[in-house]
Amino acid sequence: MFRGVTNLNLDAKGRVAIPARYRERLLESDAGRLIVTIGLDGCLFVYPLAVWERIEADLMSRPNMDANTRLMQRVLVGYATDVEMDSQSRILVAPSLREHAKLDKHVVLVGQGNKFELWDEALWTSKREEWLSADGFAPGLGEALASLSL
Repeated sequence: MFRGVTNLNLDAKGRVAIPARYRERLLESDAGRLIVTIGLDGCLFVYPLAVWERIEADLMSRPNMDANTRLMQRVLVGYATDVEMDSQSRILVAPSLREHAKLDKHVVLVGQGNKFELWDEALWTSKREEWLSADGFAPGLGEALASLSL
C-alpha cells in the first residue's frame, strides 16, 4: 500500500525521483516498471505495472456503447505511458502528461493505496485547502461514508 504525501522536484528533462520508501517494493513487484496516465481533478495517476494491467483489462472488457465508458477508455488507456525507474530511481513523465497536469518544477506525490497521484504543487495546495474546508465535501458524502469508522 502506498500512502503519504511527498514534495518532490521535476528536473529539466521531466524526471521525478521515486521516494526511497517505495523503491524496493516497486523494484521487487514490477522491476521498477510503472504506468503514468491522466488522472482526475488535474493530477496524473502512477500505477505499478501489475496493478495497471488489472485495471486496464477490466476497463477494456466493458461494453463501449456507453459514452462515459468510451471516454474513460480513451483517456486512461489512450494516455497510459510505460515508464521504468532508472538507476537513480527516477521516472520520465511524458511531455503530454506534464502539460495536461501543468507540472512545473515543484510536484507532489500522493500515495493512494494501490497507486500514486502526481500533482503540480500549487494545484495540490489549492485543492487540499478546498477539500479541507467546510464546503469542500461533495453533497451526499455523509451518507456514502456513514458506515466508515476512522
